[in-house]
Amino acid sequence: MAIPNLRGGGEYGREWHEAGMREKKQNVFDDFIAAAEWLIENHYTSQDRLAISGGSNGGLLVSAAVTQRPELFEAMLCQVPLTDMLRFHRFKLANIWTEEYGSPEDPEMFPHLAAYSPYHRVEQGVDYPAMLVTASVNDARVDPMHARKFAAAARFADEDHGTQEPILFHLQDESGHGGAVTIDAKADQVARHFAFLMQQLGMRPPV
Repeated sequence: MAIPNLRGGGEYGREWHEAGMREKKQNVFDDFIAAAEWLIENHYTSQDRLAISGGSNGGLLVSAAVTQRPELFEAMLCQVPLTDMLRFHRFKLANIWTEEYGSPEDPEMFPHLAAYSPYHRVEQGVDYPAMLVTASVNDARVDPMHARKFAAAARFADEDHGTQEPILFHLQDESGHGGAVTIDAKADQVARHFAFLMQQLGMRPPV
């Protein structure tokens, strides 16, 4: 398992964080893609053994990476993501995040958001990797419409390609944005998520 430190995070202070926000958000995706390429080039893995996973803002990250470089990954787990960056500010409390991402209603920010918005980058006929996209019924932060729209768009776009990789959507009951779930519900989610990724990578449990 590899966890990359990307511009936009908080690991190295304010300047590091600001290098991956608003009009510089693409730096985050570039760093993530570069990390994936480095792992392959240095023989830690190969494309057909590379799965990516992220939730919330990390869901935006992995869905953006998949729409920009679909051939680079074998499978994606995308949990409670932001994917429609042209309408995100209209749902739930997401308007407060315009300081981080910029507002689609700002003429200067709109082109930057449109350029990477995962939902709007889905292209007909592209061979997308296997996907499991999740949303939660009781999510007060990210509206499930993001996951629904993205999964539906990717599945429709991929259908004409004739490939067998599944593109799945799961609406999780008794669950919020990430916490406030029972131990049983959390165990069920984690088991389902890892089982999906393991199946797509051809992994088998030890005998």
